[in-house]
Amino acid sequence: MTREELYLILKELEKRNKSKFRLNDYCFDKQLDFIQDPARFKTAVCSRRAGKTISCAVHLLTHAKENPGRVCLYITLDRKNAKRIIWRDITKINSEYRFGFKTNDTDLTLTHSNGSVIYISGAKDKSEIEKFRGLAISLVYIDESQSFRPYIEDLVDDVLGAALFDYNGTLCLIGTPSLVPTGYFYQCATSSEWSHHHWTMFDNPHLEAKSGKKVMDLVQEDMRRMGVGIDHPKIQRECFGRWVIDSESMVLHYSKDKNDYQSVNELAKWNYVIGVDIGFDDADAIAVIGWQDHNPTAYLLEESIVKKQGISELASKIIELYERYAPMKIVMDTGGLGKKIAEEITKRYVLPITPAEKVRKYEYLELLDDALRTGHFKAKTTSGFAQDCLLTEWDMEKKKKGILQISDKYHSDIIDAVLYGYREAMHWIEKPIQPKTPVGSSEYFEKIEKDMFDYAYESHIKKDDDFMDELM
Repeated sequence: MTREELYLILKELEKRNKSKFRLNDYCFDKQLDFIQDPARFKTAVCSRRAGKTISCAVHLLTHAKENPGRVCLYITLDRKNAKRIIWRDITKINSEYRFGFKTNDTDLTLTHSNGSVIYISGAKDKSEIEKFRGLAISLVYIDESQSFRPYIEDLVDDVLGAALFDYNGTLCLIGTPSLVPTGYFYQCATSSEWSHHHWTMFDNPHLEAKSGKKVMDLVQEDMRRMGVGIDHPKIQRECFGRWVIDSESMVLHYSKDKNDYQSVNELAKWNYVIGVDIGFDDADAIAVIGWQDHNPTAYLLEESIVKKQGISELASKIIELYERYAPMKIVMDTGGLGKKIAEEITKRYVLPITPAEKVRKYEYLELLDDALRTGHFKAKTTSGFAQDCLLTEWDMEKKKKGILQISDKYHSDIIDAVLYGYREAMHWIEKPIQPKTPVGSSEYFEKIEKDMFDYAYESHIKKDDDFMDELM
């Protein structure tokens, strides 16, 4: 054997040794504790940049390779986010460490020769969770759990729970704390029925190695830039992974105590406005806003949030609501394709559609928020609107510069529809009916006395005062 041949053999052996994956070498302690925890139901509450998604990727790859014929799932809010968050990392680890999975960029699947498959998927609404029904699942991760609406409970309990029976499978909920300590992820992360884990960017050794700076130095730079201290809710949530109320970041401050309602007086005289927000990549959303005569409080009485429907289906729903409520106005977003859709619906179905007023949007969001804070806008706590209020936040970096812009971390379909309807509602002009004073009561005689005094003052005393003022 020549020296050159020996050199090539040694280089190949070195390459193979480097590509051999060792879980203990790749993951740091708290990631390992989470992955190796034998509990079937686990939560991980982390800060940003903590390396939680990497732990998902390596756990899915090693589990699927070591257990032939298994189905594994990674689910986040939608497919686009799933591809952005994990696809690049999981395919890179698969390639570099020769796990042997065949990747499909179109289907977002990784298939091994042992028969195991890893599906990367999204579940943006309740209709999408049905696609997981019928699978026999061995391991499932739900990432960014804090951003899911309450249908995540149906996903876990009604769909995935039974799907794990065949292999006594494992379900992991991971995410960062939400704006408000509430919701299904928070309930699970504080429940004795789940095994809990927590780590932050300070536990992630790769962050310091990549940045060349101590993690606390990076956090302090961010605090100086934002003009906040270490106790600021955003810093506590995103850097330390702690559950705190971040009311400053919330666009709309919905409160169950102030804004929830169980029923309304159906015998009263009601007035209605319907707001419509048309989705292209997102869902069509319709909101029915109502208020009673002599009552300055507005109610979200009904909402409809539907993805991927045609013009006919949208028109049918609007017609149904129009015939049921006889609204004063139907207000629709006519920006972009919305104008053509509105014109088509108006022409084909003879509906009185008014273009939504979109200027000064943030001023009207402030008015809607004020109505929520004072209890003059009501929406059921189970509504999509109420749930989205807890997920929709300002872009705080721009807000510090005096620029109001909603963060793209979460997109709400229904909030705009509610806003369009709320802007046209006339509830604020309503005045409560003053109760009549019983004849013969002390209040009755006090009122007569006051009325007589007011009449005398306006007719005589005030005129004399004005005359004396002119002389002076």
